[in-house]
Amino acid sequence: MVLGKVKSLTISFDCLNDSNVPVYSSGDTVSGRVNLEVTGEIRVKSLKIHARGHAKVRWTESRNAGSNTAYTQNYTEEVEYFNHKDILIGHERDDDNSEEGFNTIHSGRHEYAFSFELPQTPLATSFEGRHGSVRYWVKAELHRPWLLPVKLKKEFTVFEHIDINTPSLLSPQAGTKEKTLCCWFCTSGPISLSAKIERKGYTPGESIQIFAEIENCSSRMVVPKAAIYQTQAFYAKGKMKEVKQLVANLRGESLSSGKTETWNGKLLKIPPVSPSILDCSIIRVEYSLMVYVDIPGAMDLFLNLPLVIGTIPLHPFGSRTSSVSSQCSMNMNWLGLSLPERPEAPPSYAEVVTEEQRRNNLAPVSACDDFERALQGPLFAYIQEFRFLPPPLYSEIDPNPDQSADDRPSCPSR
Repeated sequence: MVLGKVKSLTISFDCLNDSNVPVYSSGDTVSGRVNLEVTGEIRVKSLKIHARGHAKVRWTESRNAGSNTAYTQNYTEEVEYFNHKDILIGHERDDDNSEEGFNTIHSGRHEYAFSFELPQTPLATSFEGRHGSVRYWVKAELHRPWLLPVKLKKEFTVFEHIDINTPSLLSPQAGTKEKTLCCWFCTSGPISLSAKIERKGYTPGESIQIFAEIENCSSRMVVPKAAIYQTQAFYAKGKMKEVKQLVANLRGESLSSGKTETWNGKLLKIPPVSPSILDCSIIRVEYSLMVYVDIPGAMDLFLNLPLVIGTIPLHPFGSRTSSVSSQCSMNMNWLGLSLPERPEAPPSYAEVVTEEQRRNNLAPVSACDDFERALQGPLFAYIQEFRFLPPPLYSEIDPNPDQSADDRPSCPSR
């Protein structure tokens, strides 16, 4: 039977990375091969490929139109990014009765190369959400006379790169909030929360350093916490559907009344998550860091700090001043100057004061009165000896660090 002679139809991509996973971005050329294996001679009308990229959202809502009447409202929307078709074998004609123009494929394995270019305009990153998705795929269709076509679809990944080494994503994020608890006519002291992170942009696998101070002047036991949330927003027919998901979280120590807790760079690691999607008209994926105080029996006190999850990680020397530093470095190179990576130690005592100079300065001097004669005694010798003592050994560690503690008074317990 002719149908049984097609053993397999597969698609393979010419990958651009070492992980052998097809990942592309806008403007890249997607290339690959359609692999066809047959066990006998067959006739083929055409072998086509169809490549497409689109974002699509869909959800339903139940509506009540009366006491006993209900209906379902569908919300759908779609954005197409590209639509490419090509013929690898044969022609476009649909007349299966025509014997002309058929191609004969002999038994064995056969490869047919394909190639197309992604649009230069920004593309949305591949994404699978609860009510929508962004997908890119290539479909191969083998058409033979008087038989149903053989079809195969294979997806590939597109990343719309977000470089976090931009000034807007390198700026610190901070906030402060305070909450006073009230119970009938009794007013408790305030609970205050201040939090700061070094920048807005991160990549998956990085850890966010959280600097925070939580002060509990209430009469309740509270618990400081932090969490990363992903918010998926879907838009269709003027409506929005939102889904919020917990990505990662951490818990601090419980705080009794009158206590304060300080986070000096507490780490919260970002797991493998989808990058932010900010340029799609029907799907948005955003992230935020919530630093909050869990208050039993009352609404939590929380701060939301926006995050952007990018694809291009922080440069080795990336910071808010990285551009200034690089510009300064270029200027120094242009002037033929260079700064040492570490400061050089001062010269040794023997390099500055020779033994002969030391002996000459220790020689006694003549004196005329009682004061000068007194200076010629042991005190004078000590002063002269001290004058030429070697300096203390060089060290970059302060031997007498500042031991002062924070003397700020804590809030009174109530």
